[in-house]
Amino acid sequence: MESHLVASKKTAHAYNTAADLFDHPANTFWSRFGNNTIERLGLREGNRVLDVCSGTGASALPAARKVGVAGRVVAVDLAEKLLAMAAEKAKADGLENLEFRVSDMLALAYPDGYFDAVVCVFGIFFVPDMATAVRELWRQVRPGGRLAITTWGPELFEPANTSLWQAIRHQRPDLYKDFNPWDRISTPEGLLEMLASAGLTKVDIFAEDATHALSEPEDWWILAMGSGYRGTLEQLNGEQLQKVKQANLHQLASQSVTEISANVIYAIVDKPVG
Repeated sequence: MESHLVASKKTAHAYNTAADLFDHPANTFWSRFGNNTIERLGLREGNRVLDVCSGTGASALPAARKVGVAGRVVAVDLAEKLLAMAAEKAKADGLENLEFRVSDMLALAYPDGYFDAVVCVFGIFFVPDMATAVRELWRQVRPGGRLAITTWGPELFEPANTSLWQAIRHQRPDLYKDFNPWDRISTPEGLLEMLASAGLTKVDIFAEDATHALSEPEDWWILAMGSGYRGTLEQLNGEQLQKVKQANLHQLASQSVTEISANVIYAIVDKPVG
């Protein structure tokens, strides 16, 4: 298994590189599922919230609106460019109850029970030892508080995802992946098993079947270049990248693909009092 430090560096690099397209209008799914997570969490005014793997604020900003001026949200991410964009959004929205930290979720060192809620949307799977990460997040939830973990469900971004990886394999077989980190927890059973290994057994699971619309095949390429795929795609030279793009988009156009799967699984865990 890859070390946590190596995985963190790769993740930070991929998402800093993808920052230029991360918030493109074609990538509305970040805010959509971030909002959905916060809606399920049931935050109250005055709550103190930790949001890790914050990106550009898809869950941190709606959390800040929920907890109000008496509350506080700490938004954490490895990618400083994404957090800078989140801070700009907060400023534009007049939100002054957020703190932004470029940091590793395993190195925050807040006291036990410091937060009313801890949130991680589309990020827990980047840690090689997910159970260890969950235990560290859980430690910081107060008794009576809540932990929210949101991850991708099965068949993520199909059929575009398989088409992309086939095109990459044709150009650079060494970069081909038949496994993504979120595959380890892409079913309710897999997510529950991982959480149980972290000691969390009373979990509310919500599996949402969802799709993401593509107005044209180019929207998929914008998504790929504005997400974690960027870490792989930037390793192609200019000619290879163009060939991958052409093959990928040609296949989507020939299949008249107008939407891709974007299934999501939400886990909410209440911390017992006493």
